[in-house]
Amino acid sequence: MSNIQFWKMHGLGNDYIVIDNRDEKISNQRASALAKKLCTRHFSVGADGLLLVCNSTVADVKMKIFNSDGSEAEMCGNGIRCFSKYCYETGIIKKSEFQVETLSGIKSIWLSFSDDKVTTVKVDMGTPNWDCKSLPMTAEGTYINCNLAVNDEIYSVTCLSMGNPHCVIFVENVDKTLVECVGPLVENHKFFPKRTNVGFVQVIRDDELKVRVWERGCGETFACGTGTCAAVAAANKLGKVSTKVTVHVLGGDLQVEIGKGRLFLSGASEKVYQGILFGEN
Repeated sequence: MSNIQFWKMHGLGNDYIVIDNRDEKISNQRASALAKKLCTRHFSVGADGLLLVCNSTVADVKMKIFNSDGSEAEMCGNGIRCFSKYCYETGIIKKSEFQVETLSGIKSIWLSFSDDKVTTVKVDMGTPNWDCKSLPMTAEGTYINCNLAVNDEIYSVTCLSMGNPHCVIFVENVDKTLVECVGPLVENHKFFPKRTNVGFVQVIRDDELKVRVWERGCGETFACGTGTCAAVAAANKLGKVSTKVTVHVLGGDLQVEIGKGRLFLSGASEKVYQGILFGEN
C-alpha cells in the first residue's frame, strides 16, 4: 500500500489526473484499473483521463494516457498541454521548449509564462494522416467527404489520424446535433475496428469553427485537442477554412495554425487542485 500525489488539471474543461510515475511504481495494468477507479465522477476524483509522467530515452519526458474506461490512448492535445504545465511547474522540466514522447511520436512543446506560471502551451501536433489503414479503417485509400451509413441515416464524413483516429462530420448547427446519440454509433461503427473519435463541426467563417467531440472511451468532453486539429485539417482539406483558425469548443477557445502541412495547437491549461491518494495499490 502506498500514497500517491496527484494534480487535478483541465484544458478548457477536458480534465485529467496527473501523476509523476518516473519511479515506475504504476504498471500499465495497474494504470488501466487506476484510471477507471479514479476517473469515475461523483465516487472518486473524477476526470476524462489519467496522465502518467514517465522517463524517456528519446525525449525530455514521456506521457502515458489512459482514458476513463481504462483504455490507453495514443495522443491527446489538451492532455499534453496539462502534462507540460505540470512538468514545468513541478520542476521535472526546467526549460520553456522541450519534447514529449507519446505513443503517436515525439511532440515539441513551447510554453508562455506570467510570473513563472505557465499560461499557454503550444504543441506541434504533427501532420494529419489520411490513409484509412492508419486509423485503422476497413476502407481502402482515403475517406474524404464520403458517405457513411449509420442506422437509417447517411452522413458525409472525412476520416483521418492525428496520432489517434478521427471521423469528422460537418453539420449546420452543432448545438442542435444529437451528439450523445450519433457519437457512440459512429465510435463503434464496423468501419473502425479499434473505434474512433467523432467530431461534429460547424463552419462559422473561414477562420472560425465550432466543434463538439465524442471521444473514444470517454464520451463527449468539453474540449478535445486532437479532435480540434482533426476538424481544422478536414475543413482546410475541403476548402472551408484558411490556415489560422479559432475553434470554439464547449470549454472555451483553441487556436490552430497550419504551417508546411503541420498543425500547431495553442491554448490554456489550468491546475484545479493537488492531493494525495491514500493507500492505493
